[in-house]
Amino acid sequence: MTNSQDLITRCIHTIQMLAVDTVEQARSGHPGLPLEAAAIAYVLWTRYLQYNPADPAWPDRDRLVLSAGHGSALLYTMLHLTGYDLSLDELRRFRQWDSRTPGHPEHGLTPGVETTTGPLGQGLGNAVGLALARAHLTACYPHCPLDHHTVVIVSDGDMMEGVGYEAASLAGHLRLPRLIAIYLDNHITIDGGTDLSFSDDVAARYASFGWRVLRMDGTDVADIDRALGDAWSQPNRPILVIARTHLGWGSPKQDTSAAHGEPLGAEALRATKEHLGWPLEPSFLVPDDVRTHFRWAGDRGQQAQAAWQSRWNAYAAAYPQEAARFQAEWAGDLPPGWDADLPSFAPDKPIATRVAGGQIMNAIAPRLPALIGGSADLAASNRTALKDLGNIRPGDYAGRNIHFGIREHAMGAILNGLALHGGLIPFGATFLVFSDYMRPSIRLAAMMGLRVIYVFTHDSIGLGEDGPTHQPVEQLATLRAIPNLTVIRPADANETVVAWRMALERRAGPTALALTRQGVPVFDRSRLAPAAGLARGAYILADAAGTPDVILIATGSEVSVALGARELLAAEGIQARVVSMPSWGLFDAQPPAYRDGVLPPGVLARVAVEAGVSQGWHRYVGLAGDVVGLDRFGASAPYQTLMREFGFTPEHVAARARTVLGR
Repeated sequence: MTNSQDLITRCIHTIQMLAVDTVEQARSGHPGLPLEAAAIAYVLWTRYLQYNPADPAWPDRDRLVLSAGHGSALLYTMLHLTGYDLSLDELRRFRQWDSRTPGHPEHGLTPGVETTTGPLGQGLGNAVGLALARAHLTACYPHCPLDHHTVVIVSDGDMMEGVGYEAASLAGHLRLPRLIAIYLDNHITIDGGTDLSFSDDVAARYASFGWRVLRMDGTDVADIDRALGDAWSQPNRPILVIARTHLGWGSPKQDTSAAHGEPLGAEALRATKEHLGWPLEPSFLVPDDVRTHFRWAGDRGQQAQAAWQSRWNAYAAAYPQEAARFQAEWAGDLPPGWDADLPSFAPDKPIATRVAGGQIMNAIAPRLPALIGGSADLAASNRTALKDLGNIRPGDYAGRNIHFGIREHAMGAILNGLALHGGLIPFGATFLVFSDYMRPSIRLAAMMGLRVIYVFTHDSIGLGEDGPTHQPVEQLATLRAIPNLTVIRPADANETVVAWRMALERRAGPTALALTRQGVPVFDRSRLAPAAGLARGAYILADAAGTPDVILIATGSEVSVALGARELLAAEGIQARVVSMPSWGLFDAQPPAYRDGVLPPGVLARVAVEAGVSQGWHRYVGLAGDVVGLDRFGASAPYQTLMREFGFTPEHVAARARTVLGR
């Protein structure tokens, strides 16, 4: 650390101008935030954050989340200066094809980027999840050295978006330790001053949540150091540090919306450099003593990690079994025998797949300590409560059940943070129709390849009397449209067992399980194909004698309807094959030979059956086929009535099959 005011000032100006040159070179980006937050970044990276550029994934590093992801040039500048594997050439390639410096930070692409941010408020929710993960693991492994902080830099937009509001509310309720949010209070949005749309007393709001609130001058190094030192010394509840800053600080566009989303331009860039006393040429200048100082800050992390490694070695020697379990969970491994108690369901009575799912989860959870999650105030309906495994409560984080409250937005973002931290497999539950509230978080989980499990119950008009506001019709289609999200809608309890296995064994992306409210038959697998076929996305559940005349393809509760239609057709001499297709994504990933075996190209008479929109089904039934779907909203009535009135009966499906066959 240096006391030289001249060196500190030049370090801050280096951050500012390197970021501004990055944006100017790309002719695209947001220079305002790096200019306003450079002093804060300097103090954070040189005096407080614990990180090691040589090992960006070091378990006990501090997590720094730039929720205001539009300011990515600031983050890339700091990563370069402190010695991460991010060259000056990559800064020159900002926002260009195949660079490691995209317009908004992307986890897994750029070393040192903890999460993918951009949609405002998401990073704040991720930070809450990261802090909760550390608190939970520390409670479960009390001797394990996990001492890191989670720091999130937020903007006015993060304060306005509902997901940030929800996440901060839950964090305050839980009194999450070692969580620090730095709010860049610059009074500017894209459309102009914040007074156009925002007059909240943010300090009072966060205080009401239970956060400790501090203030600092975001341009004064001494005041920044004072406030951050105070925050670091009081780790027992979340802290909001309100930093009065100036968007585009030091430029002719300071305190105007013009500094937000466009390069300064040649004239303003020249004026900024002259104002700061910075050389006009060359661009991307890093003075030698500045680089040395920042690399010292980065090297400091190697010493911190070495000290942590010594503490870890002592822990592993004193508690070898516990340390080995922690390491396995950190690696994402499922423990031996995790599936030993998975149930098998007999075909004696109908059971809702949500009920089966709850039994499956409670069979798995005692053997899988990494599984943690909860519901958006619907645990009793979703059947996702983990019995006798405790609840996360304020100051008590050892439980396995998280009560997210009626906060689907925040739940999705927090789940991502839990997954990003390491050591946990998070799940979240709500009604399928409310997946719409979670969609931005689900999309980001898929983008990052996170191992998150969504339990979406009440999956169709089969939920009945609550009516069309709660009956999903388009949600399956919209979820299937998200790349790298595996959507599984099991047909019965035993398919649900396999669905959970697939979700837990999948490491490189999230899984959504769509489960019924109403009871559905448990298929007699002595007469029908094994439920293990779900693992391939679609399989022949009941076949024809010889080449089928028609193929009936169905998912979820409609598979039993298709089986009933097959019997009616058989009585007329029509040979029908029934294909259970719980997952389009898993089926599409199979080899062509398997797909053609299930859906032979020569059999053009096909009928798909699903109580949802028909969109997308024609890829499987073709132009000659038909879809028994629901291209309208539902209605309020008992589910048996709804299924009959909307045509989800064996008789109606058989009639549509005859039409396809021309009979």
